Amino acid sequence: MSQQEELDLTPELLLHAYASGIFPMAESHDDPELFWVDPRQRGIFPLEGFHLSRSLIKRMKKGGYAPVINHDFSGIVTACADRDETWINPTLFDLYAQLHAMGYAHSFEIRGENTLWGAVFGITLGGAFFGESMVSLQTDGSKLALAHLCDHLKRAGFSLFDTQFITPHLASLGAIEIPRADYQRRLHEALTRTGKFVQTPVDSDVYSVIQRSTQTS
Repeated sequence: MSQQEELDLTPELLLHAYASGIFPMAESHDDPELFWVDPRQRGIFPLEGFHLSRSLIKRMKKGGYAPVINHDFSGIVTACADRDETWINPTLFDLYAQLHAMGYAHSFEIRGENTLWGAVFGITLGGAFFGESMVSLQTDGSKLALAHLCDHLKRAGFSLFDTQFITPHLASLGAIEIPRADYQRRLHEALTRTGKFVQTPVDSDVYSVIQRSTQTS
């Protein structure tokens, strides 16, 4: 469900919206108007159900990369918006930058030697991570980012990874759709938690990440 309207958004209003289960989008990068979205079916990643395929495990073991937080937040948002179709307009870009400065918006990145492989950026509130977008610049870049991000969220005290919608790519990795009422219940529970996204060190030991993921998937 969406309602088209002009929005005078502030970072505080945006956080309130996420806590209520809705989020804003634009029709395109060049469209100055935003609209609220409240999907009847919500995409989420069950943190205990990320699917590590044999090929992804093999790629993780090959190494050559490091997972990092907020190495280049602005660059990640720019990369996510740099596509033919995007819902990130300048208004949202500025709001994400403000939320990042306030400590609520973060990027989770997979980097090789001086190169970005893939990344996810989103907003944190309590024990909820609201995934906004992701980018993949190397083979399996976004898969690696999601695998390490799910592990990081579990270790950092989060209980909800909201993907907003679901795609075949996300579904192949374990993402599911749940009804709005179920999402609201999970959201309410997650907001009672205190996730420590930045304070929790990223585990770069791929064997530990694989072990934890395969034990719970």
